[in-house]
Amino acid sequence: MSEKHTCPVCGFNGLKEPSYGKSDEPSYEICPCCGFEFGFDGDNNNQAVFTEFRQRWIENGTPWFMQKLKPKNWDIHKQLGNLKRVS
Repeated sequence: MSEKHTCPVCGFNGLKEPSYGKSDEPSYEICPCCGFEFGFDGDNNNQAVFTEFRQRWIENGTPWFMQKLKPKNWDIHKQLGNLKRVS
């Protein structure tokens, strides 16, 4: 079973790679939940950028970027709780 990684923007625990490597090199993966692309939307591991993107995403109603991947019993509060474990 492959390890899953948590999005530092929305807390989605299903990224295939870490968003940024040990030298802060971006993965260029797009989070299927919030749509943040690491290395495009944020060129480095910057909490202020993550916070700003997260705020806009929440203000827009937390839409799933890849709707077909949204879990049936998705809970935004549980998912945002994942952020406490990565900060």
